[in-house]
Amino acid sequence: QVQLAESGGGSVQAGGSLRLSCSVSGYTYPKYCMAWFRQAPGKERERVAQVDGDGLTSYAESVKGRFTVYRDSAKNTLYLEMNSLKPEDTAMYYCSPAQPATILRCLEYKFWGQGTQVTVSS
Repeated sequence: QVQLAESGGGSVQAGGSLRLSCSVSGYTYPKYCMAWFRQAPGKERERVAQVDGDGLTSYAESVKGRFTVYRDSAKNTLYLEMNSLKPEDTAMYYCSPAQPATILRCLEYKFWGQGTQVTVSS
């Protein structure tokens, strides 16, 4: 029922920028968390950025100051603005919704789309 469609990935040089988009459908909670994850080959999926049910944002330390997450609730769309990209940012990027728990805390992320590939070269 839940459908997620990520887009906006591509190949860029180190220091470049990309803007990822995630279109969400079938998730009808009036307030919910949304987050961006990434996964590189042979590594676990890690959370990159999150918007909780109250709109508060949090970031992985590795991307803080370079990435910005924001959402358009009316359009059910989540964005990730990525600046000053580094080769270690290379991964498949996914978005996912979850129910809120407490401030800056969300329940398990369970729904995934196909992802969008980000490749950063030196």
